[in-house]
Amino acid sequence: MAETTLATMDELLEGALNDVDDPEVRYKLRSARQLLQVVQQRQDIIDEAIDTAIEDEAVLENLRDLGYTE
Repeated sequence: MAETTLATMDELLEGALNDVDDPEVRYKLRSARQLLQVVQQRQDIIDEAIDTAIEDEAVLENLRDLGYTE
């Protein structure tokens, strides 16, 4: 099972991609998965910046609990 919303969306798109034969629909689904990867990369960059900028572990844990960072 996926751990994040983005990972869940990717799994759903992958499942739909496997069930579709129409080339145009497959292209759109692959494109959507690629866009999700871009969003995930950006989120990873933000998470890393937050971890670097904030030294207080309690604050970081609160941000993780609230879903602002992973």
